[in-house]
Parts: sequence; C-alpha cells; structure tokens
Amino acid sequence: MSVQELTPPPSKNDDAIKRVGFVSLGCPKALVDSERILTQLRAEGYEIAGSYEDADTVIVNTCGFISPAVEESLSAIGEALDSTGRVIVTGCLGERPEAVQERHPKVYAITGSQDVDGVMNAIHTLIPPDTNPHTSLIPVPEAGIKLTPRHYSYLKIAEGCNHTCSFCIIPKLRGKQVSRDTRDLLAEAWRLVSGGCKELLVIAQDTSAYGVDIRHRATEFRGQEIPAHIVDLVRELADTGAWVRLHYIYPYPYVDKLVELMAEGKVVPYLDVPLQHASPKVLRRMRRPGSGKQLETIRRWRSICPELVIRSTFIVGFPGETEEDFQMLLDFLSAAELDRVGCFTYSEVEEADATHFEGLVPEDVKQERYERLMALQQEISERRMQRHIGQVIEVVIDDYNEEPGQLIGRSIWDAPDIDGNVFCVHGKLAETKLARKIKAGTIKIGDRVKVLVEDVDAYDIFGEVVAVLPWEPKVPQRRT
Repeated sequence: MSVQELTPPPSKNDDAIKRVGFVSLGCPKALVDSERILTQLRAEGYEIAGSYEDADTVIVNTCGFISPAVEESLSAIGEALDSTGRVIVTGCLGERPEAVQERHPKVYAITGSQDVDGVMNAIHTLIPPDTNPHTSLIPVPEAGIKLTPRHYSYLKIAEGCNHTCSFCIIPKLRGKQVSRDTRDLLAEAWRLVSGGCKELLVIAQDTSAYGVDIRHRATEFRGQEIPAHIVDLVRELADTGAWVRLHYIYPYPYVDKLVELMAEGKVVPYLDVPLQHASPKVLRRMRRPGSGKQLETIRRWRSICPELVIRSTFIVGFPGETEEDFQMLLDFLSAAELDRVGCFTYSEVEEADATHFEGLVPEDVKQERYERLMALQQEISERRMQRHIGQVIEVVIDDYNEEPGQLIGRSIWDAPDIDGNVFCVHGKLAETKLARKIKAGTIKIGDRVKVLVEDVDAYDIFGEVVAVLPWEPKVPQRRT
C-alpha cells in the first residue's frame, strides 16, 4: 500500500457514526472485490454513505484494463476528491500508483486489487474504528454485503491469468492465476442460494482453466472429495437448483462436457466465449489460442446442445489488421451466427506489448470497421432471435417497468447488464388463451415465470407471462 504524507481534511461528521462512500468501477470480478471490502466495513461498524455529502471518506475501486477505463477511474477519483478531500484508491489502477499520483497527488492511500487489508488499514487511519466492545460488533448477513440484487450473484472462482495476450495487462495487474478450492466455492454457493440467490454467474479471467494452477486438487465438501476442475465444480453448482451461467470460457476440449450438462438441462445453455478475432494472423499477433478451430468448435457445441446461445467479444483495428483480416472476421460471423456479440475498437494500453506494434490502424478506419461489424451482427442476432417467436420460455424478473403490469426480465440466454431483456405483461393486460389470471402485483423481482414470446428485435424479447414457476432450490433456505 502506498500512503501519502498528507494531513487529511477533518471529518465532516461530528457524530459518532462513521460513514464511508464507495465507488465501484470495472468488470464483475472487481464487483466481487467491492463486495468483500463493503462486507468488512460493515463488520467493523462503518456505515456506507449514499452520497459524497454524507461521506467522511470515499473508496474508489478502479479499473485499469484499457485507456477509456483508466480515464473513467481517474475522473471518478477526481470527483471524489473535489467532494470530500479524503480518497482511498484500490483495484486494478491501484497497481499503477504512479498513474494515479500524477493526476491526483492528494489521494490519501493507493492499494492494489484484492487488497482488503490495505484498504481497511487506510480507513482505520482516517476514521479510527469504534473500540467500544458494546457497540463495535455489527451483525452482518452470513453471505456478506451484495452489490447485485438478491436473486443473482457472481461467484469468482479464480483470480489472475496465465495468458500473455499482447493487448492485455491483467497478469501484470492481478498476477498469475490463483484458483480457489472447491470446498470454499461450494460453501459460498450454498450460503448464497440458502439466502435466496437463484442464479450463480461463474467468473474468472479464464474460467475454463480453473484449478490448473493447483493441479486440480480435491477438497472435501459435505462428505465428498471434489476436484478443482471446472466440469466437477459446475456439476456440483448445478445441484443447488440455481441457474448456473458461465462467463469467460476459453474453448478447451473439455468444455464439451459443460455443453453436455446444458443439453441435460442442468446448466443454462449459455456460453460467454471471448474469441477477439477470426483472422489467424491477427490472433497470432494478439497471442490468442484457438486460431483456425473456432467455427468447428462452435458447430460441435451446437450439435450437442441445439438450444445453446453463444456470446463473444471482438476487437477491430488491432495493429496490423488489414481489410482482408477484417473481411475474414465478417465471414466468420456470417458462418458462426453467434447470438450475442460485443465489439470494441482497439485501444492502446500502457505496458501492453501491442502498444509497441507497428501497423497502427487509423481511428476513422477502426470506427468504420466497427460500424460494419455491428450492422452485420445486428442482422444475425435478429434472425437468431426470430426462432423464439411463439415459444414459451423461462424468464427471471429483474425489475418493474414504468407502466403498471409491465415487467422487465431475462431469459436463460441473457446475462444481467450485458445482454438483452424480456419485456412482458401480465394480469389484465394479458389477452391470449394461454394466459393465467395472474393479479397485477403478485409477481415479485426475482420470480421465475413462463413467458409466451410474441415479438423480438435484435436484442430484446416481448411477450406475456403465462405462468409463475415455483422456486425449488435443493439447498435448505435461511429464514429472512
């Protein structure tokens, strides 16, 4: 931890309540880190402030993956400094303290990613904890503080990454891969599901490689020895009764076994596979695996589980990418017909090897390629979505729409905050013969329902609720 030799401004709160503001930026993996820090804060008696005005100190959990993310993090730090004058920086950008100090020399402390102890040490200095034994111990929910709704949670199974992609600095920021034991992961999953979580989103930098660093060692959970292997772990997670959704899956051969679990209905038929490109030349320059075998792999997965939805991300305008390379990417998308696609124009990242590559692509060419790719993919996505019209699909409700009786949910093929939504109606607004007479207001956030699909676009589904599904977890439920 780097602590500045500065005298912080006095606390703005004269009462005994110690309030900490919190800003969480970046990916779901960083969100899990934020949850751990917040849980520790509450365990030590600190309150979480809802605004800068109420905060004695602000913690900013930063992202440092690409240049726009760095700029967003630096701007958030500046806003917090202007508002409170007392800021602790943590997260990925904290691994590059010089970048923070150059822009904001008055931050009080800078810690790296996952450094809960470093953050708490800085908080203890700025706002000493309550030492009164009668008031200092605050009950905290067994599963900790969550930044997601009660009905879904991220489960981070490993930290760091062993890949050496030329455009990425994650191994420099977060280190080599460190997997968690299955015993700890399953205990966490059981706690979450027992508290009402109905969807587990499994994340790591390379989820497929889970357990490689610890030689897939087995640990005991509920009387069984379970290896630290992604297939064994997912099989056990599926037995909780929650939806299990897999992110950041590299196409290793044993992923076929995961797809088999999807075909058996044990895991939601969804794979988030970051392919990045399709040109073998560009993939080699990116130092990405799987060159030349992507289409074959996708077709094999779909033969195992026809309902499978595949999401991926791509980078256009990578140094040295020619029009021929880009056309190969377009041809691949046309052949693969991926369901969900995100696209980014290449952005230089300080310390990444690709920053020194020759053959930079002009910004206007990057943007033009981005627009062409997204236009093609929109056509593909909408065509893929058309097959759902007339089907009755399973949906989880995430929110209420502004109009009475209208709900916003997600299908089994949609991840929160990434993919599309299901906009559905119920109660008196439902007119079809299939519709049950479900009274308005009886469907709650987190409920699973069946929806008759009436229309789609490239991203979203529109329909009506025809049944409410019972929640049947296989984990004993904790009373709330």
